[in-house]
Amino acid sequence: MKWRKMADHVQGLAQLEILCKQLYETTDTAVRHQAEKALVEFTNSPDCLSKCQLLLERGNSSYSQLLAATCLSKLVSRTSNPLPLEQRIDIRNYVLNYLATRPKLAAFVTQALIQLYARITKLGWFDCQKDDYVFRNVIADVTRFLQDSVEHCIIGVTILSQLTNEINQADTTHPLTKHRKIASSFRDSSLFDIFTLSCNLLKQASGKNLNLNDESQHGLLMQLLKLSYNCLNYDFIGTSTDESSDDLCTVQIPTSWRSAFLDSSTLQLFFNLYHSIPPSLSPLVLSCLVQIASVRRSLFNNAERAKFLSHLVDGVKRILANPQCLPDPNNYHEFCRLLARLKSNYQLGELVKVENYPEVIRLIANFTVTSLQHWEFAPNSVHYLLSLWQRLAASVPYVKATEPHLLETYTPEVTKAYITSRLESVHVILRDGLEDPLDDAGLVQQQLDQLSTIGRCEYEKTCALLVQLFDQAAQTYQELLQSTNSSAADITVQEGRLTWLVYIIGAVIGGRVSFASTDEQDAMDGELVCRVLQLMNLTDSRLAQAGNERLELAMLSFFEQFRKIYIGDQVQKSSKLYRRLSEVLGLNDETMVLSVFIGKIITNLKYWGQCEPITSKTLQLLNDLSLGYSSVRKLVKLSAVQFMLNNHTSEHFSFLGVNNQSNLSDMRCRTTFYTALGRLLMVDLGEDEEQFEQFMLPLTAAFEAVAQMLSTNTFNEQEAKRTLVGLVRDLRGIAFAFNAKTSFMMLFDWIYPAYMPILQRAIELWYHDPACTTPVLKLMAELVHNRSQRLQFDVSSPNGILLFRETSKMITTYGNRILTLGEVPKDQVYGVKLKGVSVCFAMLKAVLSGNYVNFGVFRLYGDDALDNALQTFIKLLLSIPHSDLLDYPKLSQSFYSLLEVLTQDHMNFIASLEPHVVMYILSSISEGLTALDTMVCTGCCSSLDHIVTYLFKQLSRSTKKRPTPMATDDRFLHIMQQHPEMIQQMLSTVLNIIIFEDCRNQWSMSRPLLGLILLNEKYFADLRNSIVNSQPPEKQQAMHLCFENLMEGIERNLLTKNRDRFTQNLSVFRREVNDSMKNSTYGVNSNDMMS
Repeated sequence: MKWRKMADHVQGLAQLEILCKQLYETTDTAVRHQAEKALVEFTNSPDCLSKCQLLLERGNSSYSQLLAATCLSKLVSRTSNPLPLEQRIDIRNYVLNYLATRPKLAAFVTQALIQLYARITKLGWFDCQKDDYVFRNVIADVTRFLQDSVEHCIIGVTILSQLTNEINQADTTHPLTKHRKIASSFRDSSLFDIFTLSCNLLKQASGKNLNLNDESQHGLLMQLLKLSYNCLNYDFIGTSTDESSDDLCTVQIPTSWRSAFLDSSTLQLFFNLYHSIPPSLSPLVLSCLVQIASVRRSLFNNAERAKFLSHLVDGVKRILANPQCLPDPNNYHEFCRLLARLKSNYQLGELVKVENYPEVIRLIANFTVTSLQHWEFAPNSVHYLLSLWQRLAASVPYVKATEPHLLETYTPEVTKAYITSRLESVHVILRDGLEDPLDDAGLVQQQLDQLSTIGRCEYEKTCALLVQLFDQAAQTYQELLQSTNSSAADITVQEGRLTWLVYIIGAVIGGRVSFASTDEQDAMDGELVCRVLQLMNLTDSRLAQAGNERLELAMLSFFEQFRKIYIGDQVQKSSKLYRRLSEVLGLNDETMVLSVFIGKIITNLKYWGQCEPITSKTLQLLNDLSLGYSSVRKLVKLSAVQFMLNNHTSEHFSFLGVNNQSNLSDMRCRTTFYTALGRLLMVDLGEDEEQFEQFMLPLTAAFEAVAQMLSTNTFNEQEAKRTLVGLVRDLRGIAFAFNAKTSFMMLFDWIYPAYMPILQRAIELWYHDPACTTPVLKLMAELVHNRSQRLQFDVSSPNGILLFRETSKMITTYGNRILTLGEVPKDQVYGVKLKGVSVCFAMLKAVLSGNYVNFGVFRLYGDDALDNALQTFIKLLLSIPHSDLLDYPKLSQSFYSLLEVLTQDHMNFIASLEPHVVMYILSSISEGLTALDTMVCTGCCSSLDHIVTYLFKQLSRSTKKRPTPMATDDRFLHIMQQHPEMIQQMLSTVLNIIIFEDCRNQWSMSRPLLGLILLNEKYFADLRNSIVNSQPPEKQQAMHLCFENLMEGIERNLLTKNRDRFTQNLSVFRREVNDSMKNSTYGVNSNDMMS
């Protein structure tokens, strides 16, 4: 029997090994898919644990060892049915022994086993066995590796590195609060020791004559540098949820680490390493230096900071003086980041006091100029150099130090290098067919924003340079256009150079700061503006033959900057600029300049209607102009604007045509166009219905056309969809602009009841096509939105109720039909289903909170519109997994804001729901409380407050033996009494966030907390005791007092006065608890409330 079992095991192992080979090696996707399916079954099988051990012991291939390690990682990570403590300790010890006895495993196997060790250690950080935290003796676990061969040493260092990384990263399967408690505890108990260890090992390594041709020694050094970097890159205070924001990074080193940074040898160690190790490793050294340079300012006093900065600047100077390693792109990139941190973390006044400042600023300026001239090398690193100069230039007016900053000498050199290098790049890019940086709009915009500040430093020099370069380029361009034998390539080069110049002129004008600019500078702006407008006249006159899309986009960027600075209500009309425009172009005032803007807008819409980027940017400009109070009134007086208001049809504006769009989503810009037209129309509209009808004629014709098509059985579906989508996008623009009662009521009477059935019919027909339904649903959501109290119906008008009926009908029609689609693939689920559902939620929220419908009348008169809408909401909600509610930001915002309105005004409906629905809603609130989006979190607090208040009132009533409450109320109370853990868990979550986390919405959190405490007094007492007992003995009395003071003077009711008192107490409580824990070594390691 025993032998047969053994044989089964061996056969099973052989089978698993074959599957692993198929999974990792085969190129046949069908075979790989089958293998993957079989291995998923294996990971879910009950004997997976023992099989994994056998695979590690006896497996012949590295792939089977990898499978075993990844399966074990899944087993120890699962939240339901977790492995017992003894088993996890055994696995941890087994992995360490396995790694110690097999140092020559395949790299990916070692990596997976170390990952397994790190995961067990992290998840078991608070696990105790006989008063001992069994998973915390990390350094002891690793010491035996560090005392052995180089291979063992590498494994030991990698374990620490991986563990630091693992603990630093939040995972989605466990609550964020639990992650922060583990991370804080690890920071307080182990991280500094690990960092010190890595620095000591690096010192030893740099002290020896390292043979870096020896691969293992090279590997050890690399792992040590990674470990140091992971320690310095740790999220010390739980703020960096988003790793993409690199600019404002301050490393929040704990005060207990001061010694390591006051001692200049730590800084020197990394600078020395940079010069002594091969270029392949030096990017890691520079990454560590970037973090060290970003240490929070408050770690030092002024004298210490000056000393630290002096060492830092010396190190930078040494690198600049010996730039042998910088041609390596990775080194260069990290060094640019290091330079940027010099100014983001230190003030110009501090930098100028450094001993070698004049020499260093000269070297940095030369390095920047050389970098900019080699524009094709490492273009992504230029951002950091420009950000350094941008910050330096911005500080000039504020520097109080007597030492010279020398920026007036070097900044113009940087400006000149940037401008001339961009112009010189044009012909090389065309000649060699390279990628054009102008195509990356985001990158260009970012660099121009930086240049706008840099160029304003010594502005006379910038302007003189731009005028000279522009005049040369424009003259050459004109000569080429007039010549009969000029080549197209030469014309394209000049257009490219002019494109850069127009962008740069727009940027430097946009960099004007009102309090720091002089009349002379405004006159210089005038010189630049005149030149661009003259160029525009030239290019516009050629549009019938040819146009250059990039140059047009640059013009629009220029107009946008010019509008921002010199046109609008807040702008002081600068006589100097307008005087220059008047002398050269005859433009005497703002109205004439606005007519140039509108002329350009109409020209673009006429000639570039098929070019989406130009059309959308042009319409954005029109939209921005229509927002200004004074400018919109001047615009309306222009004949060109009147022309637009009277002729908004596809024959004049081709982008309004129906048959030329490649797909339906390209029509988005129409909404922008009609929003602007709506604002312009409203200026003089008043109550003039005739003018409104006149304006709506093209839309009336379109609606009639759709109605005509839908009434026949054989119609061109594509054409009907296009006409309808264009129409509803136009209407949404108008509805958005009409935010006054008189104008909005005209629109409402125009659309209801005549055209509402067409919208309902479209939803019935095309519910499965989001390109068609989303615009219709969004229009409806806009129509029911009581923006600026515009939806106010007369006392005798039933329109509010009728509008709600239409809303209810649309939500019900769409909801019931979209649910018939069944399972939608994960990658399409948002576009096909959730986006429409999200708009329905937003629509229902808008109509329920609009204050123009009395919802009591529906039940009173037996009208089921309200019930239908709410029941559809529940059906839709139950078809969405919890994870999706939080994964898609727009969906979560619309759901949680709707839930807030429902719990506030329709609690009777919530109370009447089935138990599983109530539990679903409560758990969605529970998960939303810890969401990163503050809006979601605040909405959850508010909803929870309404529910808790309702429960508290019901309980108070039932104890007072009033006449029996309605059955639904009893039912809701009954559900809550059957599942007290739900409310209790939320109490623990809210308390946890307030005590242990950076709570950004404390007031909102405080509102439901009082009700939660009053409903769960015994649980709250237990929770309080466990938190107090988890503190070190000397802190327990203080913590107990904090809780006493929290409830001081609080009565057992939820009246506003009592709530306000509690909110005040809570602010004091949070401050006192934080002060108490700051001085505590444990503090945050309190009893693991969230597990």
